[in-house]
Amino acid sequence: MAIAPNSPAARDIAYALHPYTNLQTHQKEGSLIIREGKGVYVYDESGKEYIEGLAGLWSTSLGWGQERLVEAATKAMRKLPYYHQFGAKAHEAGIDLAERLIKMSPVPMSKAFFTNSGSEANDTAIKIIWYYNAVRGKPEKKKIISRLRAYHGVTLATASLTGLPHLHKYFGLPIGEVKHTSCPHHYRNAMPGESEEDFATRMAADLEKMIADEGAETIAAMFAEPIMGAGGVIVPPRTYFEKIQAVLKKHDILFVVDEVICGFYRTGNAWGSETFGLKPDILTCAKALSSSYIPIASVMITEPIFQELMKGSAEVGNWGHGYTYSGHPVACAVALETLAIYEDTDILGHVRRTSPILQNGMRRFADHPMVGEVRGVGLIGAIELVKDKKTKASFDPKQGVGAYLMKRAQDHGLITRAMGDHLGFCPPLIIKADELEELLKRFGKALDETHEWVQEQGWM
Repeated sequence: MAIAPNSPAARDIAYALHPYTNLQTHQKEGSLIIREGKGVYVYDESGKEYIEGLAGLWSTSLGWGQERLVEAATKAMRKLPYYHQFGAKAHEAGIDLAERLIKMSPVPMSKAFFTNSGSEANDTAIKIIWYYNAVRGKPEKKKIISRLRAYHGVTLATASLTGLPHLHKYFGLPIGEVKHTSCPHHYRNAMPGESEEDFATRMAADLEKMIADEGAETIAAMFAEPIMGAGGVIVPPRTYFEKIQAVLKKHDILFVVDEVICGFYRTGNAWGSETFGLKPDILTCAKALSSSYIPIASVMITEPIFQELMKGSAEVGNWGHGYTYSGHPVACAVALETLAIYEDTDILGHVRRTSPILQNGMRRFADHPMVGEVRGVGLIGAIELVKDKKTKASFDPKQGVGAYLMKRAQDHGLITRAMGDHLGFCPPLIIKADELEELLKRFGKALDETHEWVQEQGWM
């Protein structure tokens, strides 16, 4: 379809630089322009309806059109449209939100610090870790371990933590302090006949070897998502985190849990840490904290870490970190109302009632000729495409099979996300049973059409 001159699409091509976009292709094809949203649906400029199967960016947990959040923002904007938290300044919304998060944290935490995004939260966590170790007389403990296929953000430091090649190439990343250990994807990386438990043991052994090779005295922390989201919705194998945490504790290495996607009921518990038995020293969260109606994220730290921050700030004169919009009063008010809506509507109960529909529905595709693995927990999951089910052989990435399926789904009114040939699902938590069934129906049509296309190309 030709793009009309001076149309929104034409102006978008002319002036906007889009994240995570093939910029060359975008100049030819343009964008899907979304005009409005209601519930789990969004509508483009022609009025076409789409089920938002990824909740925006894994984040719009309460869907679109939540008037309570609009009112909370409006009321806060009229009362105190901006104030900061520098130099021991505070406001009620920030105090209330910090207290609320600390009280609901999955393990005892001491303090909450606010940022504007998950990337900033994880970047802040790195700085806290370095500060903590320097104050306690171990400045050489600076290396950070992440995992291949992990996703922790896009700042210089957090993009380095992210274990995806397209976030590194041409950016000059990763920085030298970051090391990547094995990806715990049993379907892809297990040896023939290796059980999940044995695979987890091997993953822990890989971590132990990395620590020995680098020197435990140089390693400060390990970052991990409970479920690896943008890396393909990779669910940890049984006993994995139990074994990983034992290795970290043995070597005095902090454990940072990135709950940016998994936090706030996505996995069927308030936190992914509860679902998988994680005990973080630092926890980061964002996205569903405000249902993404306004930017806000948080870093929570334990008391021992806070004690070292206090010592350092007393020596230097202040703790030299913060953002202009840290703890923005309007963002804090919207986050507080979001948490209130979760409680008032029993979102946890709703997720537990509806998640079997998504999980069982996805698994109905397991016998499809193109489906290699179906995986997920709660209201998050993924379907991995293969060209050969028996050998698990993947399609050539240049063939763009996952991207083709994503576009076919979009044609049928379903927005999902292709992470290579992994198709992700993460609908708003408010999604109803019939809407989940419709989501699966639309995906099924797109999957069959993609299978026909792949056969026409002679790739299967």
